[in-house]
Amino acid sequence: MKQAELDRWLPDPSIRTRHRRVARADPDAVWDAAASLRMDQTRTLGRLVQWRIPGTPPDIGFRGLLASHPFTVLDEGERWSVSGLCGRIWTTRDDYPDVDAEQYLTWDESGTVRVLFANWVQEEPDGRSAIVSEARVQPTDRRAQWALKALWVTVSPFERLIGAEPLSLVVRMAEESSATP
Repeated sequence: MKQAELDRWLPDPSIRTRHRRVARADPDAVWDAAASLRMDQTRTLGRLVQWRIPGTPPDIGFRGLLASHPFTVLDEGERWSVSGLCGRIWTTRDDYPDVDAEQYLTWDESGTVRVLFANWVQEEPDGRSAIVSEARVQPTDRRAQWALKALWVTVSPFERLIGAEPLSLVVRMAEESSATP
């Protein structure tokens, strides 16, 4: 997935994280593993999502999660998907509006952010496949920028662990499925 494609949705994020893991498996096996990974198969991220989004079923797949409230699928294709949400991510209230792709693009409500989650699989020159996950966050104004900074101070020390957790599981699942006849 090219940066320009992500920039279309969220061109100037205040926060951008990216994780990448490589599997000894074909791209379809990696994408299938990513599509089948459930929240209850992760430790930290699954609990964090359930705490932040009350009522999230523990056995929901990541693909299903990113396609249901408070998220919306912005665009998707073969072995890639882009989802987003808008709102106040620093609160524990479910005050996230339902938005479609066009509403996401023009979202500018004061005191909120736009968040983008992109996941894709790419073929490597050596025959392996990489799964990549990128998250971006863009505040709508100065008030949201300050709230986001306060949240990021708390979250950022753990982001590398939390963000990479599902990708490592996807790689293991894809390699195991590719190894079985």
